[in-house]
Formats: sequence, structure tokens, C-alpha cells
Amino acid sequence: MLLFLQFLANGFMVGGVYALIALGIVLIYKSTQVFNFAVGELVVIGGFACWSLLAWCHFPVWLSVPLALVIALGVGFLVERIALRPLIGQPILAAIMATLAISLLLRGIMLFVWGASTIAFPTTILPGSPVSIGVITFSHELLWAFFVSMVVFVVLTVFFRKTKMGFFMRATAESHQTAQATGINVRLVFGVTWGIAALVAAMAGILLGSRLGLGVGSTPLVAFKAFPAIIFGGLESIPGAIIGGLIVGILENLAGGLIDPKIAEITPYIVLLLVLIIKPEGLFGLKRIERI
Repeated sequence: MLLFLQFLANGFMVGGVYALIALGIVLIYKSTQVFNFAVGELVVIGGFACWSLLAWCHFPVWLSVPLALVIALGVGFLVERIALRPLIGQPILAAIMATLAISLLLRGIMLFVWGASTIAFPTTILPGSPVSIGVITFSHELLWAFFVSMVVFVVLTVFFRKTKMGFFMRATAESHQTAQATGINVRLVFGVTWGIAALVAAMAGILLGSRLGLGVGSTPLVAFKAFPAIIFGGLESIPGAIIGGLIVGILENLAGGLIDPKIAEITPYIVLLLVLIIKPEGLFGLKRIERI
């Protein structure tokens, strides 16, 4: 029973990281109807930016983290400007394939600059120590990840529902051409969306790097576990991304802890397959019915 509670708590906290990555994917899809396959690389490049400021520039943590987020924001704008903006008004499949190309391009750049080895941060990023509540111990890195994901969730929810740019994003997602016809600056919407998504991915990269280290090959595989989370919650649902991330994290840790550690790696994808078979639109997703 004690082991069950510990694995449950760990899964809940790990799910916070998955939820944070999922939020970045949902943000782009909700605004542009484009599924971003480059999310893993955006996670890693944000983490590497922070690592470089710490290790190469010898900046303090309090300066390196916000600067890394600004760099990630710039990378998001740059990716959108070079690769996605020319595809506005084109079939969605073209933009989705472009994200695959971006993924491979960013991976090649990172291999050239930082190499293929997994590297650890040269100093402690997240303050604090493990927290014990009764017989359950919480890692302070995972607590930070959970806290950050909840804050981002609240901010994005308010942003989408209460701001003019949030309304523009929702309108753009329905139809690029219609949004342009009504006077919405679709290019600006795309740029803001990718910038924010890259910033959120960088947060996840810094949190993952502080706990597991950063690797061009290994870290994107962790980020890909957010895919089952967003499919479970619904591609267009910000609350669904949070709930999906938490559930995937819990199931992964329970399966790995109570059954076999090898099962943990495939559990998120078993969840993905089952959701696609049973409820393809996800828990909070929209079911679209088209007349033929």
C-alpha cells in the first residue's frame, strides 16, 4: 500500500512535466490546427540554451533561466517566420510536414553545437529539497514542475478566454482564409502562437534537464510522452492537456513500479492506442461532424 501511494504521488508529479509539454502542443493546434511534431526539439533547445548560459557564459541561475526563455521565444518566432508563415492558407498537411522537417533540422543543429552525449546542468537550477508528507516523499524538482504547469495552465486559460489575441487565435484555427477576410492578422497570430509554445517547451526542457540531464536523442523521447496526454485529453482542450498529462504520468509510474520497469516506457503509448480506438476525439475534445 505504501509503495502504491509513493508511485501514485511520483506519477502525479511526473504528469506535471507531461502536461506542460502537452500545453505547448495544444496551444499551436488550438490556434492553427497544426500538430507540432517538433515539440521534442523545442523542449531540448530551450534546455540547452539555459545550460549554455550557465556553463559557457557563467551567468547566474536567476539570469540564465529568463534569458533562456527569451531565446526560446525568439526561436519560436524564427521557426514560424521561416517555415510556417509561407504556408498560411495552404493545406494543413503541408504545415504538419513542415514541423517534421523543423524537427530534423533542429536536431541536426543541436548535434553540431552540443553533441550527442547527455549533459547535466553545471549547477542546481531548482532550489529546495525533497518534501515528505507522512510516508510519501516528493522530489522538489517534480514539485516545481507541477507548480509551473499549473501556473501556465491558469495563464493560458485566461489568455484564450479573456484577451483579444486569444479570440484571434480561436478564429484563425477555424479557417485561415476566413480569419484574414475578417481583418485578423493571421501572420501575427501564427508568430505569437509559436513564440509562446516554444517558451512553454523551454520551461519543460529546463525542468527535465535539471532532473534527468539533456540529450538530443533521449530528451525528445520523454517529450513524446505528451502525445498520449493530449490525445487522451483532447487536442483542443487546455484542461484536457493537464488532466491527460497527470493521468499518463500516474499510469506510467504505477505500471513501472508495481508490474515491471520495462512496462513504464510503453504504457503511455498503450494509453494512446486505446484512446484512439475507443474515443478518438479525447476526453474533452470536440467531435466534428461534416456533411458530405
